[in-house]
Formats: sequence, structure tokens, C-alpha cells
Amino acid sequence: MRQIKEILRLKYEAQLSHEKIARAIGISKGAVGKYINLARAKGLTWPLPGDMDEQQLESRLFRTEAKPSHFITPDFPQMHQELKRKGVTLQLLWAEYSETHQKKAYQYSQFCHLYRQWAGMQKRSMRQVHKAGEKLFIDYCGPTVPIVSRETGEIRTAQIFVAVMGASNFTYAEATWTQTLPDWIASHQRTFQFLGGVPELLVPDNLKAGINLACRYEPEPNATYLELAQHYQTAILPARPYKPQDKAKAEAGVLLVERWILARLRHYTFFSLTELNRTIADLLDDLNRRPFQKLPGSRLSTFEALDKPELRPLPEQPYDYAVWKKAKAGIDYHIEVDKHYYSVPHQLVGKKLDVRINATLIEVLNQGKRVASHIKSSRGGFTTCLAHMPKHHQQHREWSPERFIRWAKSIGPCTVQVIEHVLQGRPHPEQGYRACLGLLNHARRYSKKRLEAACERSLAIHSPNYRSVTSILKKGLDQQPLEGAQDNETESIHPKHNNVRGPDYYH
Repeated sequence: MRQIKEILRLKYEAQLSHEKIARAIGISKGAVGKYINLARAKGLTWPLPGDMDEQQLESRLFRTEAKPSHFITPDFPQMHQELKRKGVTLQLLWAEYSETHQKKAYQYSQFCHLYRQWAGMQKRSMRQVHKAGEKLFIDYCGPTVPIVSRETGEIRTAQIFVAVMGASNFTYAEATWTQTLPDWIASHQRTFQFLGGVPELLVPDNLKAGINLACRYEPEPNATYLELAQHYQTAILPARPYKPQDKAKAEAGVLLVERWILARLRHYTFFSLTELNRTIADLLDDLNRRPFQKLPGSRLSTFEALDKPELRPLPEQPYDYAVWKKAKAGIDYHIEVDKHYYSVPHQLVGKKLDVRINATLIEVLNQGKRVASHIKSSRGGFTTCLAHMPKHHQQHREWSPERFIRWAKSIGPCTVQVIEHVLQGRPHPEQGYRACLGLLNHARRYSKKRLEAACERSLAIHSPNYRSVTSILKKGLDQQPLEGAQDNETESIHPKHNNVRGPDYYH
């Protein structure tokens, strides 16, 4: 346009011929004549109006009156929404459009050209087409909401969880105390309940609660998040690190929640998380019902028309929250979970096992197969399953005070008294098992009758223990008369000599 202005100036102000103007500007003489004739035809003379810029000059010179078209323009906003449905293509939409308008319909190539031209003039986010029911974008808002304790006046901040459906922009938001794994999983469950179904893909940001390893090529969600996805029959597709365009819907949803919900809460004071979530729910309903500016309908109406019919049904049972960890079986075939020890099959000693921990149960898995389960204990100690023990350990575990006493009853009452004395004389009954076993085994070597007599003599001399009974049997004292045995036996077991002080020493 600057060149045309110069042509007009040289023609009317400098009074130069077309040939001189052409040499001065560096164009052909024919081009000079063409622009001068065009300006004359449009009623332009020199000097040009002072308020006419180059854009206005171009419009004045080259504008042509649009001929009325007998073709009917397609409904591009409606087309854009329809393309989000599974299996819907431009060719299918053109076929329907052509069938409806017949001779007044554009040909397929022009139809596609006009749509792409329209889409190119929309916001950048419109260029990415999301299929109905396919993706749920998930993130947290940056700003938090303060909550004041009624009792202490302490202020605690709540995090704002946001989830947005890709095709309809239908939005869910709620407040939680933290962004940790339990709150992260619970927010997902409430989101699915709010949607009334499950999308094909979850697209979260790479926060630590959900993703162990943020990687562009092979991201690694944590075991609990994967188990949630398996339970709801969906998949996890984390956004690439430092690539906000991968979760543009979440970014836009977060911005929307901050502007239309959090900004409205700035004048409120909340005293509980429940109170805050109740207010968010009311404002969220208003947000989802708000009409689109450039597209037909609202988030709610678009969700019900596009996304909701394509969502997978919710499972019959809700997800049972559980934490996963690795644990190595020690030489005692136990693993440690929260300072309590749980048994596993003894063949797994030294192996690293997967442990699933929920509110009531501990499950141990080896290569995906469950090998042990125990009721969760909140105190330190041991929980041992008999089947996990080696054979010789099982036999030892089967011993109990009651079993030793039953065995002693088959021999005689004096043997029972000695066994009871041995068990009761230890800090823990198990510490007397070996002594009891040694005593009762004497019945095989010496006979039950002699063992009963030896126990009777050990009671008479007030020494009912393994060593005393064994000494009596070895020396054959059980076969001697019991009268006067106390003094003789005491003297034989503890003979008098100069190192024995005697009772008078202490008085």
C-alpha cells in the first residue's frame, strides 16, 4: 500500500509521466497505469484523506461486493461438538449435510476448508479434539482455602482438587486437607461417583501422590494408584513433565475454578472442611450450568449428551484403599509392617515380597500370587501361622503347658506336681518346655513307675526339678524306702563341709 501511495503522490503532486514513475519506483509502466486507473475508479484523488491508513486504502481499492451465495453455511459449532463423538468424521458430517441441503450444499473439499478455516479462528484450545468419554484431566489448584478451628482459632489450609472431562469440559472440584495418597485416591472415587461412570483414561499431573517416577517415555504410577485404575477398569496416562499442553484441559479447569469458585470464597470464613465443600458444590453446579460463549449449550448439557453415554459403569463394590510396600522375609520367616511381624511361608526366607495393607488386613504376595494374609495388628509383636513354619518348628509350636500336664497325668499325680512346679517357676512357660520334655522322657528309659516314685521323692525333699529327679533315678534312690529320705537325700545332694555356713550363720 505504501507503493500505491507513492504512485499517487508522484502522479498528482509531482506531475510525472507514467514512464518516469515506473523508473522511479522500479515497476512496469503498465502496473503504474493500472493502479492510477483503479484509484480513479474508486473515486480516490490526491491528497488522500488524512485519517485513511494503509489498511483502509487496501480495503477501498480491492474490496469487491460479495455476491449472494445460494449455498447454505454449515453449523460449525455444532459440527465441532459432533466430532467429539466416537466414529464421527468430517466425511460423515458432510454426507448428512449434503443429504439435508442437496443442491444448496457445498462440495466436500470446500466443506472441509470452511470448517478448518472456522476452527483456526477459535481459541487455541479448540484445536485439540477430545473424544467423548475418553479422558479425565486431573490437577490441584495453586491457591488454598483457609479453615479456622472454632475451638482454638488455629488456621489450616485446604487443597482444591479439580477434574475436567475432555470432550465436554464438565468440571468437578472439592477440598481436601492434603495432597497425599489417601486424599488423592478418595478424591478420585468421589469424582467417579459425581460423573456417574468411569472414563477410559486418567490424565494426572506428575505429583508424588500418584506418580513414583515422572518420565516422558515410561512414567511409573504408584501401586495404589494402579490398583485403583484396575478396579475401575481405566488406565493412567500421566502428562509429560514440563509439558502443560498435555493437560491443557486441567490447566483451563483449574483457572476456571480459581476465577468462578475460589475468587467468590474470598469473603467467606469457613470453620470445617464439610462446610467448605458444601459451598464449593453449590458454586460448581452454577459453573457447569453456565452457557458457553461460542458453543451451544453448557458443560452440563454437553456432558449429558457426549461424555456420560460413553462412560464405563461404576463397579458394584467401591475400591478398598490399600497401601503397598516391599518387605524382605527374615531368617525367622517373618516380615515387618508398622513394627509388627507377620509370618510368611518359610520357603520365602530372604525374598523381597509385595505387601498390601488396608484398614484391617495384611496381604503378602510373591510374583503377583498371594502367599499369606493376616488380620492387621495395631501393636508390636508377632503373628505366626502354623502352616508357615518348618516341620520341626511346627512340632515345637504344638507344645503347650496343658499338653505337658496331660502327659504327666498318664504317669501319676506326683509327676503332675513336678511338671506344674517347673512351668510355674519360669518367667514364661515356654522356658520350662525343655525341662518338662526331659523329665517326661525318663518314663521311656526308666519306666513310668520309677519316674512317679522319683517325682514323689523330689517333692519330699522340696526339690521338684529336672536335675533332682534325674539324680534320684541315676542313683536308684527311687527304689529305696521313703521314710527319713528328706534328711538323707538333702545330705546326699548337699553334703556338709567347711564351706557350708548353715542356718546359724545368719542369726
